[in-house]
Amino acid sequence: MIANTTEITASMEDYLEAIYHISQEHKVARAKQIACRLDVAMSSVTGALKNLSQHGLVNYDPYEYITLTEEGRKIASDIARRHSVLKSFLVNVLMVEEKLADEAACKMEHAITGEVLERFLCFAEFVERCPRAGTDWLEIFSDYCDKGESGGLCVKCLTDLLERLKEKQMTCAAAATSKKAGAKSQKRE
Repeated sequence: MIANTTEITASMEDYLEAIYHISQEHKVARAKQIACRLDVAMSSVTGALKNLSQHGLVNYDPYEYITLTEEGRKIASDIARRHSVLKSFLVNVLMVEEKLADEAACKMEHAITGEVLERFLCFAEFVERCPRAGTDWLEIFSDYCDKGESGGLCVKCLTDLLERLKEKQMTCAAAATSKKAGAKSQKRE
């Protein structure tokens, strides 16, 4: 049977993701490993595996190894990617504690669209690369979250940014002057 992605529930996605990660570690998955990873009863795993098998997402026979079908692997890989991107964003941009970020990413991964996920990636990249953002900006954001400070932060950020730009400009000007002086002395010789 071919998988119908509109019928895949959040629970089914959790099972696919668990099988995906276990398979990456051990080549195949066992029902007991899935139960341990998801902290569910073996009877729940059996029911989920039957359902996933009926949807053509896993190869499953009782007491045998469990593997993902090609379609199951595609879906599971996408779920794992969504989880990874969301967790990374929560930890690295929003400075959420890792365990909490992992739990939140697990809930968010089921609802986020590909377009919104790409926007998360773009924003994270922007924050890391933009001279007005970057790690200083993230540190200030972290302080803002931790201390609840709001007044004057933008003024302080802009003042600090202007100071850094002035220092950089002075360094560049000094280097250019030094280079000109070196060129003049070479001409005299």
